[in-house]
Amino acid sequence: MTASPAYVSPNYDARPDGMQIDMIVLHYTGMESAEVALERLCDPTASVSAHYLIEEDGRLHRLVDDRFRAWHAGVSFWQGLSGVNGCSIGIELVNRGHEFGYRAFPDAQMVALEALVSVLMAKYQIAPSRVVGHSDVAPTRKQDPGELFDWNRFAALGVGLAVPVGGEFTDETPIDDHSELMGLLRQIGYDLEVPQAALGAFQRHFRPAMINGIVDQGTLAAARFVAQQVAQEMA
Repeated sequence: MTASPAYVSPNYDARPDGMQIDMIVLHYTGMESAEVALERLCDPTASVSAHYLIEEDGRLHRLVDDRFRAWHAGVSFWQGLSGVNGCSIGIELVNRGHEFGYRAFPDAQMVALEALVSVLMAKYQIAPSRVVGHSDVAPTRKQDPGELFDWNRFAALGVGLAVPVGGEFTDETPIDDHSELMGLLRQIGYDLEVPQAALGAFQRHFRPAMINGIVDQGTLAAARFVAQQVAQEMA
C-alpha cells in the first residue's frame, strides 16, 4: 500500500485527549473529478479534509496523518458517541455522487480500498461494525457512499457488515409497530433524533435494493441480523 505525496491537507487538528482510533468512515467525493476533490480537501479555506482519498483507478493519496483528526464527518453520531471525527479515519472515494452522476465503484478502486481498510483495521483493532458510511453517522445530511457501494463484498472479507441477499430480507409485508425496529437501530449505532432518516440510512447500507423508508418484515429481519452481529462483537 503506497500513497502519493503530491497532496497534503492542512485541515486537521489534534485528536481529543485520550481518544483512540477505533472507527473508519467511508465517503464519496461527490465532485466532478478527482482533481477538483483533491484541491478542495487541501484548500485551507475549505475547512474540510480526509485522511485518505482513493481514485477510481486505485491510486491512493494520504492527505492527513492518522495521528490527527481530519475534518470529514462533521456533525455525526455512532454507537453513543457524537462527533466521530475524534476517533475515526476518513476515506474519500472518488465518485461523482448523486448530484453529478452517481455510478458504481470500479474494481480497482475497491481493491485498493479493501487493502487500506484491512491494514487500518488490523493496526487499530477496529471492529467490522465500526466501519461505516457517512450516511450512517450523519443520516439527516448525507447519502454517501450510497446504495451502489458493495458492502457485501466488504463483509465477505471481514472488513465490514452487510446483510445476505434474498430470503427473509426481501419480505415487503408492512409492519405497523415500529418500536422493535427503532430499538434495533439504536443498538446498531444509529442516531434516532430523526427516526425516518435513520431508517433510510440503514436501508441504504443494509438493504440497498429497497430504500423506501417503509418499515416491513424484510427491514426488520435485516436489523435483527445486523444487531446480532454487533452484539457478538461486543460480547
